[in-house]
Amino acid sequence: MTIDEAQKAVDQWIKRYGVRYFSELTNMACLTEEVGELARVIARTYGEQSRKPEGDDASLADELADVLWVLICLANQTGVDLTQAFEDNLRKKTSRDATRHISNPKLNIKKNTES
Repeated sequence: MTIDEAQKAVDQWIKRYGVRYFSELTNMACLTEEVGELARVIARTYGEQSRKPEGDDASLADELADVLWVLICLANQTGVDLTQAFEDNLRKKTSRDATRHISNPKLNIKKNTES
């Protein structure tokens, strides 16, 4: 599925099952909530936090998809073409950061210690 197809699929789902989009402000709050749930999974899977014994079974894939869903909702309701926005953003990052990360000694610690 392309980004454009995902935007269309979310829009069709909202129109068929969701009645209407939540307001932009509500969706921003939902996005924040979903990012928090994603952070919890990351902290318990890759960080030092342990899982709670009472069935904390949220999956990384599902939480990432929830974040993507709300992000797509926000794009749809504000008229943002995410494909174009992402392509523009990638060009911006490539132009701005072409040598920035490669030249960062903090990112090349492994190289520096192997010498």
